[in-house]
Amino acid sequence: MSTTALVLVAALWGAATGALLPRAAHRFSVPSGEPWRRECPGGHPLRGWTGPARCARCPRAEARYGPGASLLALSAAAVCAALAAATGTRPELAVWLLLAPVGVLLAVVDFRVQRLPDALTLPLAAAALALLGAAALVPEHAGTWLTALYGALALGGGYFVLFLVNPGGMGFGDVKLALGAGAVLGWYGWPTVLLGTFAGFLFGAVYGGVLVVARRAGRKTSIAFGPFLIAGAFAGLLIGAYSA
Repeated sequence: MSTTALVLVAALWGAATGALLPRAAHRFSVPSGEPWRRECPGGHPLRGWTGPARCARCPRAEARYGPGASLLALSAAAVCAALAAATGTRPELAVWLLLAPVGVLLAVVDFRVQRLPDALTLPLAAAALALLGAAALVPEHAGTWLTALYGALALGGGYFVLFLVNPGGMGFGDVKLALGAGAVLGWYGWPTVLLGTFAGFLFGAVYGGVLVVARRAGRKTSIAFGPFLIAGAFAGLLIGAYSA
């Protein structure tokens, strides 16, 4: 398969999976400690976790809720296309494409309510290691599973130390998310782990600085760090895949 065709297929996969995320984003977007949403804003029961955020029982003007399907579809499509362009036909691409929609969902939920659900972060880490273990058995892969495991432990451990030092500035959900991020970055080696980690903190610092300059936040304002952790891992993964 040509690179162009591969990127197109990956983009279509991302668009299709991203379009299924709005309902899950709505259901997961609740403050810490509260149960997942079971109803639409109009009070009607929700069925299932995937699909558009639209209620057939609400008045037409009030039927839509949660994040738009178009935005999530475009975001997931762009992420998957970039991963395909960077990775090529190597077997680990299948792993990246399976994990990417979950990363998009986590970023959206954390940005909306500053919460990273255990129901997503812990399975993400386990799935990353399991899928990369399978990819390591396929010829022409370009990574190392053992380094992925060590990367998960190292990044998770590093974030845990930051959480202990400053619980108000680092949530425990970030620690759990770091396990999955460390696994995917570690697949391509320690330089990729360091690059992805640095990029995440850089993105978060730039965003926080912009908010302060725009007077939309103070120096002690809490911001969701999960989206930047994910963005940093994505940037590191792209460079690691290109360099492999």
